[in-house]
Amino acid sequence: MKMNGADAILRSLEAEGVDVMFGIPGGAIMPTYDAIARGTTVRHVLARHEQGAGHMAQGYARASGRVGVAIATSGPGATNLVTPIADAWMDSTPLVCITGQVRTPLIGTDAFQECDITGITMPIVKHSWLVQDVREIPSVMKAAFHVARTGRCGPVLVDVPRDIQEAELDFEYPQSVDLPGWRPPRKVHPLQIRDAGRVIANAEKPVLYVGGGTINGDACDELLALAETGSLPVITTLMGKSAFPETHPLFFGWPGMHGPKWSNLAMNTCDVLVAIGARFDDRVTGKLSAFAPGATVVHLDIDPAEISKLRDADIPVVGPLKKALPELAEEVAKHRAEGAPAPTAWLQRIADWRDEFPLKYSQRGDLLKPQKVIETLQAVTAGEDVVFTTGVGQHQMWAMQYLLCDRPRTFISSGGLGTMGYGIPAAIGAKAARPEATVVCVDGDGCFQMTAQELTTAALDELPIIVVLVNNGYLGMVMQWQDMFFDSRRSQVDLSGGVPDYVRLAEAYGGVGMLVESDEEFESALREAIGLNRTVVIDCRVDPAEHCFPMIPAGAAALDMVEFEEASTVEAMP
Repeated sequence: MKMNGADAILRSLEAEGVDVMFGIPGGAIMPTYDAIARGTTVRHVLARHEQGAGHMAQGYARASGRVGVAIATSGPGATNLVTPIADAWMDSTPLVCITGQVRTPLIGTDAFQECDITGITMPIVKHSWLVQDVREIPSVMKAAFHVARTGRCGPVLVDVPRDIQEAELDFEYPQSVDLPGWRPPRKVHPLQIRDAGRVIANAEKPVLYVGGGTINGDACDELLALAETGSLPVITTLMGKSAFPETHPLFFGWPGMHGPKWSNLAMNTCDVLVAIGARFDDRVTGKLSAFAPGATVVHLDIDPAEISKLRDADIPVVGPLKKALPELAEEVAKHRAEGAPAPTAWLQRIADWRDEFPLKYSQRGDLLKPQKVIETLQAVTAGEDVVFTTGVGQHQMWAMQYLLCDRPRTFISSGGLGTMGYGIPAAIGAKAARPEATVVCVDGDGCFQMTAQELTTAALDELPIIVVLVNNGYLGMVMQWQDMFFDSRRSQVDLSGGVPDYVRLAEAYGGVGMLVESDEEFESALREAIGLNRTVVIDCRVDPAEHCFPMIPAGAAALDMVEFEEASTVEAMP
């Protein structure tokens, strides 16, 4: 079938089963947008900033398990995608970014809106292509989707010059890819599984340390089966949150800098630590040399580069988790049947720690507590079909601590890069993926102001979201660090002053705004917002004195955590 390159891009997206893409038109990508006007089955969601488009594609991918697609023009349009590409790289989110480029003869001449986007993004993509022949488009698009979603998921970039979009080709979409250099693991070694199963089944104090790779690998059911087969306690990272039902009796919280004390005690006193799709991130381990001392480490991952990168693995298991976990569960079950006892006493000890060291916050004063906002959000939405997204900061950590997610892909947050402004566009993308679900973005006032313009997209594209704005008038996490580690010298963190008016801003962007100052007001507003089926911003005026505890100071050992103490101010740490 004869067509131009722009039409070939759309036919390729259709062949890949893409149902929605997120983007903004511009000069170098105009032929592709003209092709959209001529007709495609792929829905286009018009973002207000390319960064928003990228985060929407991420939210879509994380909520659906499919590849997200973002599209932008050359130059500043492409560079505005760099942050979501880097975010997707850090969090292993499958993303195909399509950018326009100046005409081929102009490349390298510093033409208007020219930039070397393939060069700029080289360290943060799995692969990138600068298409130089229109006949390459079908095979490049096929390869792009294949690379993005196989092995360890991640972002790819396809850069298409304008004249290539306008050139003609005889289009035929390939049925397979020919990438000799790309061969991700497809099976696991039976000897590794055998050794891992024996060690886990005979451990007195095992812990399953579960990361986002479990969700990306579509292995959540298999994780549940493994945990139940072996009576194994499960602790999930921020990126792994929702991989395991958080109301399950074998679930024991989240590790790391703001994880509960009981979770960190379990991780750091276990005798066998089973890392599943996790990468020993510094926010989890704290001081690496002091992390889980003496534990035998079993590390399962699709990416061999992660094995022993930071912590030596005593038993490495490389391969797809969806295949590895059932085989491991089978091996553990065999040892249980042969008499290897379940770690009953260990499970009870962790449960006792949970009772002894619960999450706490101040009950003093009349101001609404940010933790109470999240607790109420959890209570009102419990049992409902809800997807949560967050920005980055204190509110993100409180959401991790107080929201309980029982279904996979229902908690979406920026982990590795820690991108402020992620929450709102990610929520819009999640709503595009899960239109039947209620999508709630827990955001801070600092994050909100970075991508608030995307509320217009939510309103006009009929992708309604609810934003629970935890508004303390500060860049809260920066303020907390300044209070704790810089002798309370607060520098450039005050966002108070009465502007913007978030209620009127929400209305200006086509949504509904609500202001609450008490828990009763918040619960009423939240219930009303859920029933409206419109984009709603609930401005929750919370106590600015609240800090997020417990906290492991950066570089400290995980057990050297700072716990909450009832006080009017937090004393500076030595």
